[in-house]
Amino acid sequence: MTDKRPDPDLLLTRVQAQEREVSRGKLKVFFGFSPGVGKTYAMLEAARGRQKEGASVLLGVVETHGRKDTANLLEGLEVLPAQSFDYKGAALKEFDLDGAIKRHPDLLLVDELAHTNAEGSRHLKRWQDVQELLDNGINVYTTLNVQHLESVNDIVAQITGVIVRETIPDKVVAEADDVELVDLPPDDLLKRLEEGKVYLPDAAQRAIKNFFRKGNLIALREIALRMTADRVNEQVQDYRRNMDITQTWPTADRILVCVSSNPASANLIRAAHRMAKSLRAGWIAVYVETHPERQSEQSKAIVMRHLKLAEQLGAETAMLSGLNFTEEIMTYSRERNVTKIFVGKPGASWWSRWFNPSPVDVLLRRSGEIDIYVTKGETQEGPPAVKPRPVKNEIEWAAYGYALLTVAVSTGAAWAIFPLVDLSNIIMLYLFGILVISSKQGLGPSTLASILSVVALDFFFVQPRFSFAVSDTQYLFVFLVMLLVGLAISSSTVRIRQQAQVSRLRERRTAALYALSRELASTRGTADLLEIAVKHISEVFDSSVIAFLPDEYGRLQVQCGNVADFKLTAKEMGVAHWAYDLGQMVGKGTDTLPGTDALYVPLLASGEPVGALGVKPHSPEKLWILEQMHLLEAFAHQTALAVSGDKLAEKQQHIQMQMETEKLRSSLLSSVSHDLRTPLAAITGSISSLLETGMTLDAATRHDLLENIHDESGRLERLVNNLLEMTKLESGGVQPQKELQYPAEIIGSAVARVDKKLTGRPVNIQIPNDLPMVPMDSLLIEQVLVNLLENAVKYTPEKSAIDISAWIEKDNLVVQVADRGLGVPEEDLNRLFEKFYRGPQKMNKSGAGLGLSICKGFVEIHGGSIWAENRPEGGALFKFTLPLESPLEPGEKNA
Repeated sequence: MTDKRPDPDLLLTRVQAQEREVSRGKLKVFFGFSPGVGKTYAMLEAARGRQKEGASVLLGVVETHGRKDTANLLEGLEVLPAQSFDYKGAALKEFDLDGAIKRHPDLLLVDELAHTNAEGSRHLKRWQDVQELLDNGINVYTTLNVQHLESVNDIVAQITGVIVRETIPDKVVAEADDVELVDLPPDDLLKRLEEGKVYLPDAAQRAIKNFFRKGNLIALREIALRMTADRVNEQVQDYRRNMDITQTWPTADRILVCVSSNPASANLIRAAHRMAKSLRAGWIAVYVETHPERQSEQSKAIVMRHLKLAEQLGAETAMLSGLNFTEEIMTYSRERNVTKIFVGKPGASWWSRWFNPSPVDVLLRRSGEIDIYVTKGETQEGPPAVKPRPVKNEIEWAAYGYALLTVAVSTGAAWAIFPLVDLSNIIMLYLFGILVISSKQGLGPSTLASILSVVALDFFFVQPRFSFAVSDTQYLFVFLVMLLVGLAISSSTVRIRQQAQVSRLRERRTAALYALSRELASTRGTADLLEIAVKHISEVFDSSVIAFLPDEYGRLQVQCGNVADFKLTAKEMGVAHWAYDLGQMVGKGTDTLPGTDALYVPLLASGEPVGALGVKPHSPEKLWILEQMHLLEAFAHQTALAVSGDKLAEKQQHIQMQMETEKLRSSLLSSVSHDLRTPLAAITGSISSLLETGMTLDAATRHDLLENIHDESGRLERLVNNLLEMTKLESGGVQPQKELQYPAEIIGSAVARVDKKLTGRPVNIQIPNDLPMVPMDSLLIEQVLVNLLENAVKYTPEKSAIDISAWIEKDNLVVQVADRGLGVPEEDLNRLFEKFYRGPQKMNKSGAGLGLSICKGFVEIHGGSIWAENRPEGGALFKFTLPLESPLEPGEKNA
């Protein structure tokens, strides 16, 4: 009986998805194959419709590109003011994400989903802005062209010759609540282009000769239509699952071919491939393992070869385990919405099939709405069909002995209670004994127990007793029913045992894969990932395993594993390369290069090889089992995905570092060029004045010019020193030389260094007399205080007071520098210690923006922390802490 109970995991997933939908905004994507098809126009029309329904609509970003018809639709819709960013002296307008979240409209329009934001924006890409909007419960309409999807980026480049730089992950569109295809025939689009409705005339002519060639547009249109159709098909399947619909809906053809060990199965696979290709349908090759103990090794090898053939022809392969071939095939077919099943013609005669229907006959009767194609396949030279290996003839006499003993015990117990109970209770006692035997032994012993129980009942308990004669013919019916019930109990219990064995096998496979996946998911670094994979594969398959990865020249190199157990001759390495280059399992136990010492398995991720595994089993007969080979492939696939993902993350990190480096370089040039130019110009001007008119200048003027040269030289020196200090900090070249110091002395020394700049300002110092000595590098902490004091002077009014205080708090020295300036905007407090950040635009002063970054670096290498706050009464205060119990490193001094 089929279990119709719903899957609790599926129910939980549905509930969680519904909870997310309640709080999350809805995303609708207007999807097209090219610019100019009318995506923005369709989006604006839909938005105006929502506005008429009473929804509040806000235009976040809408690009009309000078199209009059599109611009007319903006009338009556509120536009969100753009946010301005300063980029290399130019003012860039970008979408105001915070403003949109603050407004929180019912519907927000954000055009051009794949757009890259200006430097300084919170997110690098606009689709990330949209994700944050959705998380805040805001419904969004947006537009997207097919060439911006990451999965087809290379295909678009191959067709059009244009590499699209701005792409978005496919999952953004896959997770959208609605995707509306905006379509236009290519001829109509070219006509719009020539009429200047897409681009200006000059740009339109260039576009027609390049990206907008008719062939390109037709190909892009096909890609967009297919992706939209695939999405609709996924929605159909989701609906079927959510509504628990088991009946196949033939919205799109999907073919399933049944694989067996019969050599004609290869031609069956090829026939299914030809039909799938002609119908442009997906197809699946499935093997059902019903009695693994009856299969010979040759049979298993042939099945593996057939599944490999199907994979090479582009099929998805699956291996099912179960006792009933037809039930497994039909259940899987309905789960996958299969519309056509290919199966081999049964070889038995019609009259034998009349009494003992073949699985194909049962499949034809139960197929329902699914089409069944029964074919024998063309004859071919090769080995004859491998028949299932018969069960061994050795009789397990112990099991039959247990059956006899159980019947004897049941008879003894029945004899003891016979005077006290009815005959029906005696029958129940025998049935219980049959149940015990069938749950522990096989079908044969339980059948014997059923027959002997009937015989014993008749002989010992039915009148006339101790005779097989029957006084009342009604007992014959009782005996028949008891025998049939006993046989039914035996058959059902044995089947349950076999199903339990299959379930345990599936559980072991799932547990093994889960253990590998879980450990791979929590690990980073290719070397560590391969170590984990080698360990798991070695344990699960009782084998010695090594892992190969290609070097920069594409040659495989051993990365890890039991290298001592392998003879890595030139021949073995050649076989490993063969597996890597062709993406096929080769070597020992396969039909390709079987004379090697080990089996070599490619590591394939998205069809591309990333490495290979060498597997040398300690007990080969345990590995050359069909399910073991499939499990090994699954392990290799999981490993390949993990390695590929790690390399992708590493590549992404490298790209991010390059972007940060470029951003840092731009910031450095922007900041330093101005700050170098200003003192150099002042020095050059003063020196020129002295050279040209020095003899005619009075002493006071010459003194002022020389003092200006001195001051600007000092300013230049500080800038260069700051750059050098920051470079040393980032390279790890600054190590604190800690000594026990009195904080009051360090503070006093810092104040003395900036005494000239503090002229006219009250400086209030509050330090307890009992403040203990603290381990620190006096030069570095003094520089921290100098930078903080110079910063306070720069950003506060003249003659305003500066307060310096220090105290002990929770085993830390706390030092505070407070001023009486304007303070710092709350949103900028966390950015003050970034490199080259020079405060809010309205407060921007000269300087490279490195002083506070250096303070942060010096404090942190002491094990402390530094932060900024606004004073309640006005002004800013900067605090940093130094740990009191800081162990001195070897070579450091202790006063």
